[in-house]
Amino acid sequence: MSRQDGSAAAAPAPGKSIASRALGSGAWSMANFGLGQIMRLGSNLVLTRILSPDDFGLMALVTSFLIGLTMFSDMGFGPSIMQSKRGDDPDFLDTIWTLKIIRGFLIFGAAMLMAWPLAVFYDAPLFGWVFPVAASSMIVGGFFPTRIDTAARHLQLGRLTVIELCNQLVGILLTIAAALILQSVWALVWGNVLGAFAQLLMFRLFLPGHRNRLRMEPEARAEVMKFGKWIFFSTICGFLLFQGDRIILGRVLSLNQLGIYNIGLFLATVPAMLGSAIAGRLFIPIYRQHPPAESAGNARILARTRAGLTALLLVVAVVLAWAGPPLVELLYDPRYAAAGGILVAIACIQMLQVIPISYEQAALAAGDSRGFFVMQSSRAAIYFALVASGAVLYGLPGLLIGQALSQVLCYPVTVWIARRHGSWDPRHDLIAGVVALVAAATALSGHRDAVLAAMTP
Repeated sequence: MSRQDGSAAAAPAPGKSIASRALGSGAWSMANFGLGQIMRLGSNLVLTRILSPDDFGLMALVTSFLIGLTMFSDMGFGPSIMQSKRGDDPDFLDTIWTLKIIRGFLIFGAAMLMAWPLAVFYDAPLFGWVFPVAASSMIVGGFFPTRIDTAARHLQLGRLTVIELCNQLVGILLTIAAALILQSVWALVWGNVLGAFAQLLMFRLFLPGHRNRLRMEPEARAEVMKFGKWIFFSTICGFLLFQGDRIILGRVLSLNQLGIYNIGLFLATVPAMLGSAIAGRLFIPIYRQHPPAESAGNARILARTRAGLTALLLVVAVVLAWAGPPLVELLYDPRYAAAGGILVAIACIQMLQVIPISYEQAALAAGDSRGFFVMQSSRAAIYFALVASGAVLYGLPGLLIGQALSQVLCYPVTVWIARRHGSWDPRHDLIAGVVALVAAATALSGHRDAVLAAMTP
């Protein structure tokens, strides 16, 4: 028998429909992402004037491998809380919290073991010192409360959004202060670590809900492991999908060139990051409560929500593709000029990437973590094969062409998971696909010289 306490997160407010809560949560997610990106951009502009492209290149590698370790050890704790019938049970939440703490220490230990072999592989001796220190933030992250996921489960994101924005502001201020003092890559490292401590403190003090305690309930652990074993394999594939380009380019480009690429990538991936931020918190609860295969009304709710999200993301991608070179010239000093052409190319690829972005949540909402793994592993194999071969043969241009081709070839796999759960909307995909192809072609034609210049070492 599981215990209950008054500190558990409240159920959704009575009288509020899923549509109204979804609309509110979507608005909060957009506000969180929009304001967060503005702060990140401001921080980026300040830091690029203090630090060198080499510093950003090295930190891009460090961040990629930290994300990789996080994804390689992901057991789907957040989705477990959002989709499980026991998602509000304190025993279930405490078990997940305890598992998260253990995972944080394991990630740090793995980083210690990997640091020097990777430093030798990339011929970057400083990586061997920077990587373990940066990984200490993973220990802190393991103590983040499960109240974060409980708020997302019930589409109650207002207070959570405010806290996350405050956390981000504090982390940025700490990083800038460290940059003024250290004027090296260590500023980015210590800003990350100290920012993690600030986040933990803010969540514990200001986010209401269940107060976690160390506990390991066998039944809860078994449920999490059953659901999470496929998530574990899926996120390994997700690492190749979302971080594979930087891992490959770390061998193909110099740290200076990688830092410039990362600036263009930072600006160009806004559409996909915005889509993931909204879809990850919005669609799982909607799919869970209104499965589209059950009724035409449910399907209409999903179709309207999906169409609105796609339209927003395509508009953002088109604006970035057209504004790329002048935007980089306005915001950054001449050392980063080549990032403008990179921004255009990646923004055009993003136009294709954002179209099916809402489908994969249908599998997670239904508890179909195995189907999710099949989708992710297939997409990762296609993506990594094309990107790696393109980069090895033709450098940065080959990598970008591989990314574009992978979006086309991965689409049937995403359609498979969407049809499996009754969520595929071919009319939406056809209209959005035509708009994306026309917009990408015109943007690449309009900025042809800038794109070609960025592809030349």
